[in-house]
Amino acid sequence: MEPLAAHPLKCSGPKVKIFAVLLSMVLCTMMLFLLQLKFLKPRINSFYAFEVKDAKGRTVSLEKFKGKVSLVVNVASDCQLTDRNYLALKELHKEFGPFHFSVLAFPCNQFGESEPRSSKEVESFARQNYGVTFPIFHKIKILGSEAEPAFRFLVDSSKKEPRWNFWKYLVNPEGQVVKFWRPEEPIEAIRPEIANLVGKLILKKREDL
Repeated sequence: MEPLAAHPLKCSGPKVKIFAVLLSMVLCTMMLFLLQLKFLKPRINSFYAFEVKDAKGRTVSLEKFKGKVSLVVNVASDCQLTDRNYLALKELHKEFGPFHFSVLAFPCNQFGESEPRSSKEVESFARQNYGVTFPIFHKIKILGSEAEPAFRFLVDSSKKEPRWNFWKYLVNPEGQVVKFWRPEEPIEAIRPEIANLVGKLILKKREDL
């Protein structure tokens, strides 16, 4: 019997090389797609899409404020602007809230270290000294790599980063920033803008009935 000859396999030709190249391209494409799914997060376009923590450290979805007008403020207890601003915020919240408008306060200690208290202490301080009823959240960072994402959204949207305590960002019912104010600006400059948005919101609700 004739011994088996070592014939070269037909599958080692050019067609196999082409197939291997195509397979590699497909695999690379799939890997890139999976990496995009893992690392590329969809762009968030609403302040109300974020979650934050309340003064007791519990997670709160800002979705609960969607459909309202919000004035978001970085607050501090030991600042030369504390009295004036807390009283103004209380007045605005009382005048326009709580069904169509809310002040949302975020304590921060990055400006002159003027908020040394814990989140619970800040809440107690504001309630006892100024009688505020608006939400006071967990103490956050606004500047740097550890900045709170929800507040970073306000900064990026307005292109204005706070330089001191009590910067104010006006957020419409859909969650977009429409205006901002520096801490020294008077309540008289803020009230008409809030009234305008709240008025439009009330009118829209009536039309939807």
